[in-house]
Amino acid sequence: MTAEDGKKQLLHLVFGGELKTLGGTEFRDLDALDIVGIYPDYQSAQTAWKAKAQASVDNAHMRYFVVHLHRLLDPENKPAG
Repeated sequence: MTAEDGKKQLLHLVFGGELKTLGGTEFRDLDALDIVGIYPDYQSAQTAWKAKAQASVDNAHMRYFVVHLHRLLDPENKPAG
């Protein structure tokens, strides 16, 4: 599957929420997760992630993540490296 501009579509999910501890990845309230969106490439996802991360800088427990959905959808086709 390719995007309209000819590039391969590599879906990425951006989401975040308040963590229980600063060093962990367990969320305080799953119902309060902020699902920012799904993006067609890493660059778009990183731009959205950065905006949300900067907007929540005053809350030390708030964290946003980028998930490589394309790797979950096609685990056999992993990038070299």
